[in-house]
Amino acid sequence: MQNPETIGRFSSCRGVAFEIKPHPDPFAITSPPLEDTSYPGSIRLWLPWSRSSKVAPSSIASLRSGSRASSHFCDLDLDGDDEDVDDCLKALEECQEQEEIKSRPPPPPSSKPPTKTKESRLSIILLDQGLFTVYKRLFVVSLSLNITGLVLAATGHFPFGRKRAALFSIINILALTLCRSEAFLRVVFWAAVKIFGRRWIPLRLKTAVTALLQSLGGVHSGCGVSSIAWLIYAIVLTLKHRENTSPEVTAVASTILSLLCLSSLAAFPLVRHMHHNVFERTHRFAGWTALALLWVFIVLTISYDPETKSYSNQIGTRLVKQPDFWLTMTITVLIILPWMTVRRVAVKVSAPSGHASIIKFQGGVKPGILGRISPSPLSEWHAFGIISDGKGEHIMLAGAVGDFTKSLVSDPPSHLWVRQVHFAGLPYLVNMYERVLLVATGSGICVFLSFLLQPCAAEVCLLWVAKGVEQNFGMQIKEWVSGYPKEKVIVHDTAVLGRPNVSEMSVDTAKRWGAEVVIVTSNPEGSRDMVNACKGAGIPAFGPIWDS
Repeated sequence: MQNPETIGRFSSCRGVAFEIKPHPDPFAITSPPLEDTSYPGSIRLWLPWSRSSKVAPSSIASLRSGSRASSHFCDLDLDGDDEDVDDCLKALEECQEQEEIKSRPPPPPSSKPPTKTKESRLSIILLDQGLFTVYKRLFVVSLSLNITGLVLAATGHFPFGRKRAALFSIINILALTLCRSEAFLRVVFWAAVKIFGRRWIPLRLKTAVTALLQSLGGVHSGCGVSSIAWLIYAIVLTLKHRENTSPEVTAVASTILSLLCLSSLAAFPLVRHMHHNVFERTHRFAGWTALALLWVFIVLTISYDPETKSYSNQIGTRLVKQPDFWLTMTITVLIILPWMTVRRVAVKVSAPSGHASIIKFQGGVKPGILGRISPSPLSEWHAFGIISDGKGEHIMLAGAVGDFTKSLVSDPPSHLWVRQVHFAGLPYLVNMYERVLLVATGSGICVFLSFLLQPCAAEVCLLWVAKGVEQNFGMQIKEWVSGYPKEKVIVHDTAVLGRPNVSEMSVDTAKRWGAEVVIVTSNPEGSRDMVNACKGAGIPAFGPIWDS
């Protein structure tokens, strides 16, 4: 039995803990008063969870106890009203049950983190990126300029637009093609870095150029809708003066309009992200068919003679003098050019784990460049960042998240289709700044790692958050991110260190590094949170947008 002097705390079955004043014999039993004979054959029990004493028959009680006066808040009231024996039994059973529960070993901690309401990718894409993003502003500006011209033409204040409505539709098709031409954009991004990547250029101007180039898809979408509006207007005018146009021209124009509408509907965000393969194939084949019919439309329009109601065979000299011809020729060249570089090449695919695959190609590539690969060139194309030291080979790191990327892990191919003209994206604009923080999660590291392996105009700091770096991404990538000072490369392995608050880490690291701008590559939710956190701290930040 413990020494009474060492007893300092008592915990009841109710979980109440309190201090006990030590005294010579804290468990001394005193004789009950002789005059207390109200209940023969009974004893008085002290129940620590009650504020009064209980009376129980001696046949069911095995404990005889009395209580001395105490100054503690759990004092017992010996003079309180006695309760029924059933209450005492119930209290004893309840205490025994709680003591058993208390004596059970605690359940093992769950290995899963607390569940968090997961927002869908689509809701983040459509709702959480704001109503006034640069993408949406460019869309509104492009559409507003065209609607203004259309209204002026319809009201007679813009005679050229009324006379050549189909030409303005072709101009918009050229504009939207330029905004998606990888060869053209490669030149634009290169020029932007050369012109604005100078020390004396204000940071505000650099970030404005970055936001503009990243959001050119807004111009693409705005011009797509505008081309439909101008073509509808042109068809309405044609039907109004059908005596001056052949029915073949009207039929071809109407078919082109139908294809443009179909392509635009397939590109609607809801359809694009829920049925991406449908979007890609519809956009491609409807666009190609519309381009072929556009050539038919131009030839029929130029060769038709309203006076004789017939077509002329001598259209060569007339054709080259029309702006419609040259605009359509430019569109055709821009669309054909990337397909002229498609090749089927040998690849080496390895999968350190089921989470990602590493695809190796021959030839070095500059930092910030992305590439496209495909198992079937007419069906689907997938864009990935490129890791390269600029020497003999380059690597793509593909996270296993879709059907194609999962097949790279389960059934590695020996050959893939590639476009040899690589394209520039947001990471390429890192060269425009002096000090940049690059933040990546998971396989997003692939778009940034080349900035460590090759000389870079900017001073970069890399923050990479991933699970099981060596197990999931291989020893080679682990070695590439190793050997740098801690202030330059920060690798947070969640399998070892747990899941961090990446937004806070990004802000703190950007402040320590003195970053002019933060570039993020993560999933939609992570990118949104990190970009907003950095902007809230007054640090310009960019991440993938829904049209990326």
